[in-house]
Amino acid sequence: MKLTILGGGGFRTPYVWQALIRDSGSPRVTEVALYDIDGSRLQTMTHILKRLAVDFPDAPTLTTYTALEPALEGADFVFAAMRVGGLEGRCCDERVALNRNVLGQETTGPGGLAYAFRTIPTMLDVAHAMQRVAPRAYLLNFTNPAGIITEALQGVLGDRALGICDTPSGLGRRVAGLLGHDHTRVEMDYVGLNHLGWMRRVLVDGVDVLPNLLADEAKLGSMEEGLVFGTQWIRELGVIPNEYLFYYYFNRDAVRRILESPQTRGEFLLQTQTKFYADAAAAGDKAVDVWSEAVDERGASYMAEAKGGVQGHPATHRENETDPSHLGYAGVALGVMAAISRNEKRTMILNVRNRGTIAGLPEDAVVEVPTLVDANGVRPLSLSTQPDLHQLGLMQQVKAVERHTIAAATTGSQQEALLALALHPLVDSVTVARDLLQGYMTAIPEVADVLGSKH
Repeated sequence: MKLTILGGGGFRTPYVWQALIRDSGSPRVTEVALYDIDGSRLQTMTHILKRLAVDFPDAPTLTTYTALEPALEGADFVFAAMRVGGLEGRCCDERVALNRNVLGQETTGPGGLAYAFRTIPTMLDVAHAMQRVAPRAYLLNFTNPAGIITEALQGVLGDRALGICDTPSGLGRRVAGLLGHDHTRVEMDYVGLNHLGWMRRVLVDGVDVLPNLLADEAKLGSMEEGLVFGTQWIRELGVIPNEYLFYYYFNRDAVRRILESPQTRGEFLLQTQTKFYADAAAAGDKAVDVWSEAVDERGASYMAEAKGGVQGHPATHRENETDPSHLGYAGVALGVMAAISRNEKRTMILNVRNRGTIAGLPEDAVVEVPTLVDANGVRPLSLSTQPDLHQLGLMQQVKAVERHTIAAATTGSQQEALLALALHPLVDSVTVARDLLQGYMTAIPEVADVLGSKH
């Protein structure tokens, strides 16, 4: 099988590669095509991947492309992790919002909307190219904001476009581990949108073990979510929220902490990744070590504002993602590919079409829920209970925002863009929304290109 990785010169590509070279199932991926507009990054990343595969004689063949359609041609699966506008654009996403005392974050709030405005047209070009040269391929989307991008893609590719995120499955794995259970035997009752969801039950042999965790102060407090939200708030909710809900439940705290930090997350990544690519290009056979060190540094600063730290001086460290046993989102992607190509039925938490799963959302809305995956494709599973009013209300408001965002990106309408920004619960002001729209169009050329010509 052929896998095409869009954004193949990106920092995260080795995660997917390490999962692939250790996969011994059949059929398996035998060809990996890396696509990126930056040829130098492609060259650096290819060198790292080949070094990682030294002890794997059956590793897939590697090809590189700076042209899209040749990279896609004949693909069975396409993995998309693109960043339109680069990290420089992400820094603008953050600062334009922060300068107006509004959350600057790449997937949550106005920064995520600015990211989507400029990314959706590019991703739709990908979808149309797939229709021409890889019409049977599935697109596994990791391009942020993943839920919005996936819903836009489904307008072209239907159910062959699905979104992946490792946060829900990682949460379930950690809960099972803390309670001494094999995570492969755990059934997770999770509901939400991408980066906006709740783990409501964790079932082992049909028994919900989540109350045991909520009652154990030490174990609950040892989890990242316990640190981010505080154990008291989690108990009051009675569920474990996705860590990104920190930006909703503690919005003012998050904005204050980010403003107090010496640099934003985007600025930190721009600085460190610029250094990484320069160092890796000069490191020869030691480039893998340079990458591993950069992963540690990157992971240590993840969501520092949520954990009481600041960029460069984090409060906690995340799991070491260079460890092949911790596949993260790459493991989710590999699981989807294996389930479809080998007809190995799996239940995974994915971003898929609602199809009535959540009664209060449109049939074709993309939601993040447990999903059955096999050779017939992906099908969301029925929920044991519907979301409560708080959960549904927040999902409905954010889904309305996402749909205005897609409309803005596909029509060039500034009116739709303003509606998206003004209706977002983390903006909370039409006046601020107008200022944000003008600020993004001024600061980010790719946003101005999308929204500047039509009204």
